[in-house]
Amino acid sequence: MTTTDEILADARARTPGQPYAGAVTPREAFELLQADPRVKLVDVRTNAERDWVGRPAIPETQHGAVQWTLYPGGAPNPDFATQLQNVATPDDVVLFLCRSGVRSRHAARTATELGYRNAFDILEGFEGDRDPEGHRKTVGGWCKAGLPWIGA
Repeated sequence: MTTTDEILADARARTPGQPYAGAVTPREAFELLQADPRVKLVDVRTNAERDWVGRPAIPETQHGAVQWTLYPGGAPNPDFATQLQNVATPDDVVLFLCRSGVRSRHAARTATELGYRNAFDILEGFEGDRDPEGHRKTVGGWCKAGLPWIGA
């Protein structure tokens, strides 16, 4: 079994009973992206979040941006399914990322309902949860894991 296969097997076992393929840690997501250029990361944060907070530093061919909710106001993105089809196919391994791991779970579930068999949530998100002082990027997530990112 390859490292990619091992990571995906662990991800599937980590979330039994969930309505999507599984969940990876930020570090596992990065390892998958490095190991296989066909793996896609779909960032479901708003355009404003990506512009103002930052985004993972990964090859453009592996990075997709499809808002789960729209800024301002937080209304659901009515074009989510169509936009997802523009950045990933149902046969791809698709890793969904948001700020702290909530919207990405919803996106992975919806993608699965749309026929994406390998839709995975990235646990902890890009910034992770807030610390006791209310700051992010210190408790968990892509940034806290020391993975490469671009932005503020």
